[in-house]
Amino acid sequence: MTLGKQILSFLFNLHFPGPLPEGFGVLHPFDDEETKRVCSLFYNTYYNDNQPRYCIIGINPGRFGAGITGVPFTDPIRLQQVCKIENNWAKRQELSSVFIYDVIEAFGGLEKFNKTFYISAISPLGFVKGGKNINYYDNKELQQSVTPFAVECLQKQLAWGMHTDVAFCLGEGKNFKYFSSLNKQHSFFKKIIPVPHPRFIMQYKLPHKQAYIDQYLQVFSGNTR
Repeated sequence: MTLGKQILSFLFNLHFPGPLPEGFGVLHPFDDEETKRVCSLFYNTYYNDNQPRYCIIGINPGRFGAGITGVPFTDPIRLQQVCKIENNWAKRQELSSVFIYDVIEAFGGLEKFNKTFYISAISPLGFVKGGKNINYYDNKELQQSVTPFAVECLQKQLAWGMHTDVAFCLGEGKNFKYFSSLNKQHSFFKKIIPVPHPRFIMQYKLPHKQAYIDQYLQVFSGNTR
């Protein structure tokens, strides 16, 4: 079975098992048939082999990127214009997706990037409260509920034969702290290297975007073989 088919089986069978704190909901994009269709096209195109990849681990899907498309850091615009996958969603951009696709282009393009990396998240399912995105670490009870799910998901994904000498963490603050704590307990990776989160860059450091793209490229090139 190709890596792409393993990824799709994993995504399409995701189920958040734990109770959620009152007022929180799960963002489950893979219940949508259009999401399943475009995910199948994406992963069967770019992961149609069994080569190991380096893991890039984000936080959890948001409403305007992976929460719609099912593909991490890929909004409907990038999905259609860069990935060449037609879709019927409103073409609203997600800031993090804009940055990641700038990195992908600078790395050498989508095919080369996806042959090298696999992007996932601490929680492959997202969370909402009051119609807004919630990060798993924004609420202590939510974070506690996420932990068994996060561990199980990482174990399943690494079983596909991913590189485990190093992983890259999107976010230098709370996501890195939590991921490092999990890694200390479970030894998923020998080393975790954090980089600034794309949303932080686009929201607060936009004039310096090129410097951050260069930082990503330097970190990637210095830690992959």
